[in-house]
Amino acid sequence: MKLHELRDNDGAAKKAKRVGRGPGSGKGKTAGRGIKGQKSRSGVAINGYEGGQMPLYQRLPKRGFNKPNRKDYAVVNLGLIQKFVEAGKLDGSAAITEDALVASGLVRRKLDGIRVLAKGEVTSKLSIEVTGASKAAIEAVEKAGGSLKVATVAAEAA
Repeated sequence: MKLHELRDNDGAAKKAKRVGRGPGSGKGKTAGRGIKGQKSRSGVAINGYEGGQMPLYQRLPKRGFNKPNRKDYAVVNLGLIQKFVEAGKLDGSAAITEDALVASGLVRRKLDGIRVLAKGEVTSKLSIEVTGASKAAIEAVEKAGGSLKVATVAAEAA
């Protein structure tokens, strides 16, 4: 095989449709844009414009509210904490703090604090100290013989 014999596979490169190149091309003269009017001309972008009528997106009512100072918590499930303790990435005998969760890689960053949710099983006796926790999570940890402390003061200090 020589350099001049190299060619692409069939169908690998699709030829671009060349519009406005004569009547034989099937897209000649007006190039598929019809006759006259705003959209037949170049430089037109009228998405959502309804000819002066109030557009649909403005006619629909606004809904909801986004609290400007809301707290954004990093969320952790109990099952994942248990998994990390079993894998040896978290020390189950010591208190599991927010810094320990970040250091182990279970949580990427603290945000406004870490909130523990009750998804998953807890078998070992854990002592957890976080900013927030669901009632079910607190019950699950205490049922396993551990303790889950919710430190609200730490959130306001951060």
